[in-house]
Amino acid sequence: MKSLDDGRNEQLRVAEGFGGLRDRCAGYLRRHPLASLTTVGEQSLLGVDTVRYFLTGLVTGRFPWPEFVRQAALMAGTAVMPTVLVALPVGVTLSIQFASLAGQVGARSLAGAASGLAIVRQVASLVAAVLLASAVGSAITADLGCRAMREETAAMEAMGVSVVRRLVVPRFAATIIIGIALTGVVCFVGFLASYLFNVYVEGGGPGSFVASFSSFATTGDMLLALLKAAAYGAIVAVVSSHKGLSATGGPTGVANSVNAAVVESVLVLMIVNVVVSQAYAMLFPRTGL
Repeated sequence: MKSLDDGRNEQLRVAEGFGGLRDRCAGYLRRHPLASLTTVGEQSLLGVDTVRYFLTGLVTGRFPWPEFVRQAALMAGTAVMPTVLVALPVGVTLSIQFASLAGQVGARSLAGAASGLAIVRQVASLVAAVLLASAVGSAITADLGCRAMREETAAMEAMGVSVVRRLVVPRFAATIIIGIALTGVVCFVGFLASYLFNVYVEGGGPGSFVASFSSFATTGDMLLALLKAAAYGAIVAVVSSHKGLSATGGPTGVANSVNAAVVESVLVLMIVNVVVSQAYAMLFPRTGL
């Protein structure tokens, strides 16, 4: 009889173990894959609504220009100086690496083309995007998150005021404009730093640096960088706005939303950068000088 009871207890323990494992797996699916799909869906819907309100606002004259100007000024004041400080060492680092490589193969005159192309085609928009995600995106998430915690967004919806049209759309437009402007700043500062270092430190010729850069770089490269910057700005605005509006849990929840917005924005930007760069290289292959 005792052995029979022991067998039943063992079966119950096994059943409880399998039940606990099943509950853990179901909880993991709810917390991670399903939650990720839900987040992607919500952000996609928010992006569609934002673009719709943005276009209709421009057409009907209901676009909130004062809020747009305030947000653009705030973003510029927040991100311009860090962007310049990041672009300087990036330009110098690229100049060092490409000058060393060009010297090893006996093509030091092409250092300007290599560093210039790297800055215009990849570094400028990517540096601007990372600074947008870290400086501008965190500010958007913190602002909207605090509004959500104070139930301002709920009060706006109760009064019939669209939160997307009133709060998200001007930040969306301002982030795109500032992203394009920051890309231009990185292009100028990075090229200037690379030029000065190559000419005055590495001993390269200023004429060959500029001539090689103008021979390889094209207008299409600059247009690609600006288009990527606009897309990156839109992504940062949508992701940051969604994280801010969905923040819960008080100040801790706002802090967690800011961290999640920065991490997700940078991850998505890296993936989009790889896809866009590869698509451009396939559709418009470089054939020579």
